Amino acid sequence: MAAGGKPIHVQRDKIVHREFILCGTCCLVFVPSKFHITTEEQIDRYLSHNNDPNDPDYRAFLSRLSDEMRPYFVPGATVLDYGCGPGPALAAMLGEANLLVSIYDPYFVPDESLLNKQYDFVTCTETVEHFTDPRSDFATLDTMLKPGGLLGVMTGMLENLEDFPEWYYHRDPTHISFYNKHTMSWIAKRYGWEETFPRDNVVLFRKRVLGDNGLPSENG
Repeated sequence: MAAGGKPIHVQRDKIVHREFILCGTCCLVFVPSKFHITTEEQIDRYLSHNNDPNDPDYRAFLSRLSDEMRPYFVPGATVLDYGCGPGPALAAMLGEANLLVSIYDPYFVPDESLLNKQYDFVTCTETVEHFTDPRSDFATLDTMLKPGGLLGVMTGMLENLEDFPEWYYHRDPTHISFYNKHTMSWIAKRYGWEETFPRDNVVLFRKRVLGDNGLPSENG
């Protein structure tokens, strides 16, 4: 994933100058590391967002993912909000659904001990587009997900690459990895997950349960 590819767009404006590369294997579009902004610049931008857990509009935005996962929730199940940001609103919403919630963010809640545990659910809202190394991050997500567990991802996805130059989503300098359904299906195949796309910009990954023979169980 993102090992190489061809340039498809160059962005030049008052904020940033960078290139976008299309991976010839999984169709991920990514920004090479030499164009990434600094950690301090990223944090400043994240802090400028309105991520108030009590803001009804922000909650409605996050519910696009949580509503799709809700039918699978079981009271007392464990969930990690991976990339919760400075205002973990989704974590608060998941707690209201009687789940046992943990939160992790590399900048705001950098408790790496949480990455060594497994969870029934993992949520990742508006986060995967910030991944500097998607291969490593998705491998981490896989290890944290229990067999039969559900990973919910929400991110901007564009199907027609011809529209990429005019797409608003790549104008944020903290957005460096861009996915489409083909990319998500490639990721699912790599990790043995089952993927569904219940609505725009939302994908649910189910980690298969393996039988005693190491093959996916009929109940997985």
